[in-house]
Amino acid sequence: MLTEMAVKNAKPKDKPYKLSDRNGLHLYVSVTGHKSWRWKHRVDGKETRMQFGVYPETSLAKARELLDEVRAQVRAGVSHSVIKTKAKLGVTSGQGETFETVARAWFQNSVSRWKPVHANDVITSMERDVFPMIGSCPIEQVDQPLMLAVLQKVEDRGAIETAHRLRQRAEAVFNYAAAKAITTNNPAALVRKALKPVLKGKRWPALVEPAAIRSMIRQIDHAGASPISRLASRFLALVAQRPGMVHNAEWTEFTGIDWRDDESDISNALWTVPADKMKQEIEQRQDDRFSHKVPLTPQAVEVLRRVRLLTGSAKYVFCSSRSGQKPMSENCLSYLYKREGFANVHVPHGWRSSFSTIMNAKLERAHPGSAGNLTDRLILDLMLAHTPSGISGNELRYHRAEYMERRRELATIWADLILEDAVELDVILQSPRRRKL
Repeated sequence: MLTEMAVKNAKPKDKPYKLSDRNGLHLYVSVTGHKSWRWKHRVDGKETRMQFGVYPETSLAKARELLDEVRAQVRAGVSHSVIKTKAKLGVTSGQGETFETVARAWFQNSVSRWKPVHANDVITSMERDVFPMIGSCPIEQVDQPLMLAVLQKVEDRGAIETAHRLRQRAEAVFNYAAAKAITTNNPAALVRKALKPVLKGKRWPALVEPAAIRSMIRQIDHAGASPISRLASRFLALVAQRPGMVHNAEWTEFTGIDWRDDESDISNALWTVPADKMKQEIEQRQDDRFSHKVPLTPQAVEVLRRVRLLTGSAKYVFCSSRSGQKPMSENCLSYLYKREGFANVHVPHGWRSSFSTIMNAKLERAHPGSAGNLTDRLILDLMLAHTPSGISGNELRYHRAEYMERRRELATIWADLILEDAVELDVILQSPRRRKL
């Protein structure tokens, strides 16, 4: 049998020659000194050959490992032609690969089909909750009890929906591994019914009384959190958009504002959320006509001017306190609200429910039974980026571009209502934990 030293010291001769190892494996040395690993054996009386790579890229140990894999396939009845074709295409068994290695390969294979926001959520959730637990485990050794234990650890902190999403992602990873013949096991699929159920028809906890909302805003404004987090909360309350849209808002998305002049005209101030950041069908995400336009009130512009003093040189408006090139954590405001005593009372997503409930009720009280209320209800839905019932894709594109004046009026009514007696934004800026990025 060969040794690594013998392979390394093999010199070229006048004629090609080979150095035998075991089970038909040998090192072929050309007259130029080129070294390659080859295997010779007989199938049905016929001699067949296969190459396992060149030295030193393929070491002696690796060549033996490849030989053992091929011989196992031969014993299993796999034809030599199939084995040879797989070798040419670089198809390997993948046995022994870790869960994290396979999961990252699945992610790279899938990421082009997802919105950037969703892609970031997928990989960060795996990095946070799965890889630290089973990332280094060979994927074929991850069984049902181990998979369930990982997911139940997520459940234990109350993140039931997150546990279900992680299970779905893990199931997709195992399906990908099966397609690569790395494993036939899929424990994530088998533990689905063992997880706590997600309540159907879930409603986001939300305050729906103006007085309670104003009280909460005052409390958050004085909370022991960074100014960026508190300004993000104020902005989210004003625009009533999905939290992820606010977390990932970039300065380039805002128009109609002269940042150098606080007294400039802001009657056309607008936040345009790109289509690929929106919660909609994938075809619509690729169509700029499905971008979402949010008219900005003077109060919202004021928040942006203040936060620009802190993050104006960063990519993201409400950026991470650790890096201006990353958005704030998706859980930042949730943790802030919980710390201030609003757990199960009001969540970041709840501002949308607050806006819809209060504004619809306010319009009905102002004009009971008025046909105009139907139009305003449609406009409120459009402001929330909802698709009203019976509206086609073409109509949706049209309606999103229309009613801008009325949308701005309704947004101002809402802002005036919830910020009555609110503290000046300078109070937030002058508080501790201020950091300029």
